[in-house]
Amino acid sequence: MSLLLSSVSGSKKMLSSLSSTISRLNLFYPKPSIPYSLSSCLKTLKPQPIIPRWSPLHSLSTHSTSRLSTSLKPQFETLVSKDDLVVLGIETSCDDTAAAVVRGNGEILSQVVSSQADLLAKYGGVAPKMAEEAHSQVIDQVVQEALDKANLTATNLSAVAVTIGPGLSLCLRVGVRKARKLAGSFNLPIIGIHHMEAHALVARLIEHELQFPFMALLISGGHNLLILAHDLGHYIQLGTTIDDAIGEAYDKTAKWLGLDMSRSGGPALEELAREGDAESIKFSTPMKQHKDCNFSYAGLKTQVRLAIESKNMYVENTKLLLSLIMCSNAEIPISSASSQDRRSRADIAASFQRVAVLHLEERCDRAIEWARKIEPSIKHLVVSGGVASNQYVRARLDHVVKKNSLQLVCPPPKLCTDNGVMVAWTGIEHFCMGRFDPPPPADEHEDYMYDLRPRWPLGEEYAEGRSEARSLRTARIHPSLTSIIQASLQQQ
Repeated sequence: MSLLLSSVSGSKKMLSSLSSTISRLNLFYPKPSIPYSLSSCLKTLKPQPIIPRWSPLHSLSTHSTSRLSTSLKPQFETLVSKDDLVVLGIETSCDDTAAAVVRGNGEILSQVVSSQADLLAKYGGVAPKMAEEAHSQVIDQVVQEALDKANLTATNLSAVAVTIGPGLSLCLRVGVRKARKLAGSFNLPIIGIHHMEAHALVARLIEHELQFPFMALLISGGHNLLILAHDLGHYIQLGTTIDDAIGEAYDKTAKWLGLDMSRSGGPALEELAREGDAESIKFSTPMKQHKDCNFSYAGLKTQVRLAIESKNMYVENTKLLLSLIMCSNAEIPISSASSQDRRSRADIAASFQRVAVLHLEERCDRAIEWARKIEPSIKHLVVSGGVASNQYVRARLDHVVKKNSLQLVCPPPKLCTDNGVMVAWTGIEHFCMGRFDPPPPADEHEDYMYDLRPRWPLGEEYAEGRSEARSLRTARIHPSLTSIIQASLQQQ
């Protein structure tokens, strides 16, 4: 069911006499470079109402029922430049509650993030039900603080953008519910956002020279994704995660080594790895036998666990096998470790990090070769997502891109981790292409079924990149963002 379809009674009240309004908007915006914009709708032989729609939010069978209400906010009845747009972005796909207000010219008016670090430390990772409750407790405060810091009220907004997938459905629901309530109360258009596309596009906010086409490596706790971005909403998947993502492997390794999880495992492990010998343990690089661009970290995690179990850890002069500790879910904190124990853990951390990132390097190398067959003009590799904050990762990937005569684009760390800015900016990019939905009903029933997409591919898979090692966990629930947009174009 579509996230943004209005109720049946509400739909009957919507009118379709908006061609003049949308025509004025379309004439003001720069002409887009892809065919599925509002300008393509204007090229008709007979005068008829213009029906803007946010195609990605509608299933292939129902997207044509979306209509824009004539009761839109006044700014849609006058000329509005991209620079004057003000969009609120809401992000609750996993363990951080985030909101931000961004102007169409790229100015970040506010950015607020409420971390769940305490929960991460307590549970050694994300506990979906606990994360949902944490989101629910702070979502109103986070959104209001974002508006307050921007010195705005909801009446000043042009639209609301919200992540609808991929992510944890319990967490996604909290953000979507808040976005629809706010948009309905203030008669604001709403834009559903693909989480991974937002990670890629936020680079265009900070790097003005970044034009399509470009490559992107998106690395986080839940995803590894290599894409070729042809254009806005048009992506080719060169490689993806077939089991565990690199961020999850970092977190699990950090937890097993007894590191401080309050700021997530990645930063703690990277810090400890600086003390260790990266060549001390000969972990095998994943998927050497598969000549594709997909990623797998489950096997490396197993190697790390076996290495930990094979070493004797000393705590207060008491000899303990860490394997027994792991079974009781009470890893020995590194703060209690002896100097010998700490050196052993540092060696494991450094050796793990070397091989984990080497896997990224090898896949990126091959992906660049494939991408150049499709788009010889690419000049940039964007690296984004939470793991892109890792300085060792950035340094190694910078070596890869320079070897291939490309430029590396990495957003600043605060824009690599999940944030509202990337959601708001992606909303702006799509809004300017005419992709948005009308305001939800102000009196929407609390039992309304939201269209949440926990597993939602971004692009269509490159034929040469199909892997025999594909896991059943990658089975698709929703068509990719790209395929939905392309299908909607064919029906216009």
